[in-house]
Amino acid sequence: MEIEVWSDVVCPWCFIGKRRLERALKDAGITDAHIVHRAFQLDPGATSDGHRTVEVIARKYGTDAAGAEQMMGQVADVAATEGLSYRLMDTTSGNTHVAHEVLLWAQDQDEKKSQELLEQLYSAYFERAEPIFTAEELMPHVLAVGLDVGEAHAAIASGAYRGRVADNVDLARQFGATGVPFFVFNRQYGMSGAQPIETFARTLREASAAGTGG
Repeated sequence: MEIEVWSDVVCPWCFIGKRRLERALKDAGITDAHIVHRAFQLDPGATSDGHRTVEVIARKYGTDAAGAEQMMGQVADVAATEGLSYRLMDTTSGNTHVAHEVLLWAQDQDEKKSQELLEQLYSAYFERAEPIFTAEELMPHVLAVGLDVGEAHAAIASGAYRGRVADNVDLARQFGATGVPFFVFNRQYGMSGAQPIETFARTLREASAAGTGG
């Protein structure tokens, strides 16, 4: 089974969705799923200027800091039910284009390690409030999963993956996605959002049955 997952590394619901997908796959006994990262930038115009995410959220939704903190606290509570310890109030905003370039490069090197890298970036940003926007900030995570830092730097410098990010976003729009996380199972079933585990389980059953002709 191939599962394409459109996500952004600063999307708190995407990490939650990743956990729920993993749990549903485990519960279903599916061990051979081919999971493909697809890039999607929630804010392609973002700058890595050190602004706190809570300030960005407040501006985006037209509320004050207290209102933004309440919204973020509610998301953190949901994350906790999936075993994630979010520190959303401590995070800063930034542009995720380079992070997606690195993830797409990693995927071309080793699918398993690219998923480990995605996990590393999510945890670094959401659970440790570390910035993950520049090559310098990303390379320790590349090294941690056993990929070649020199090759990663070269891939970014070459611009080879710059267009791939845009291509991923265009593909998402062709499927009708306007936000993330967005999941496509075997190019037959689409699912938007970090849905309840029961929805993941049902979609996996349907995709599996369709794949086997059942």
